[in-house]
Amino acid sequence: MLAKRHLLEPADLSIEEMEEIFSLAEKIIVDPCAFTEICRGKVLATLFFEPSTRTRLSFEAAMLRLGGQTLGFAEASSSSSTKGESLADTIRAVSAYADIIAMRTPKEGAALLASKYSDVPIINAGDGGHHHPTQTLTDLLTIRAYKGGFSGLTIGLCGDLKFGRTVHSLAKAMSRYPNNKFVLISPKELKIPEFITRKVFNDAGVSFIEEEYLENVIGELDILYMTRVQRERFFNEQDYIRLKDSYILDKQKMRNAKQSMIVLHPLPRVNEVAPEVDDDPRAVYFKQVKYGMYVRMALMAKLTGAI
Repeated sequence: MLAKRHLLEPADLSIEEMEEIFSLAEKIIVDPCAFTEICRGKVLATLFFEPSTRTRLSFEAAMLRLGGQTLGFAEASSSSSTKGESLADTIRAVSAYADIIAMRTPKEGAALLASKYSDVPIINAGDGGHHHPTQTLTDLLTIRAYKGGFSGLTIGLCGDLKFGRTVHSLAKAMSRYPNNKFVLISPKELKIPEFITRKVFNDAGVSFIEEEYLENVIGELDILYMTRVQRERFFNEQDYIRLKDSYILDKQKMRNAKQSMIVLHPLPRVNEVAPEVDDDPRAVYFKQVKYGMYVRMALMAKLTGAI
């Protein structure tokens, strides 16, 4: 049973529970009108202590489309945390008003802390560099829609693999399925952390290789997951200048990719995917945004006990 559960990281859901959420999301996609009243009387609180466009609006749109209502704030300065209120007290108060809470914070572990004081389900909408489980559900539903499943795929993770919480969560999720291979494309300064390669890939027996240049491996990929190379992470400006153009996906690089490859991106993008790629049918990152709304509809319907 998913009702009244917290979702703090992707591992909180079994493969069977994720299948349940994806199946419901697909039913909503086919017949959204059948679900417009199932959360009537339910209230979602969105507590965003960190800026967000897509994630916050996606949660709010999802609840509104289910017939529920929303309340909350979009930045920390709009909350009593500026007066010194503790997170525990904020959660105690908000859980008296709402039936479910989606929370984003720059502080790693804050979602876990919130779950200890909440009387209603907490959905982690991003806590620092830790987890972003609904983005992972979004990524998986998109992969399922375009690839038909989650096994036997070569997945390229490109860009900031050190600090990218979406990358870490997707790596963990896809490692649970058989016969997947990862290609880790990043500068050495932003390599994926050892806790992923050692505790996730190695423990699961997942094959992976590390590569510095996208063009060397793009032809092998079934999925390319792009993230931004962040200038602010480099101590040496010359290193950034030397490497940054290796991670701009453009038409030239796409010519070497499989016709069946799909390009995902958690967004927002800066310059790592050239706008000229947007019209390529393999570029599905804006469709990914809509899948995110549908999967959040399914998730909240389950966690509130509406279905």
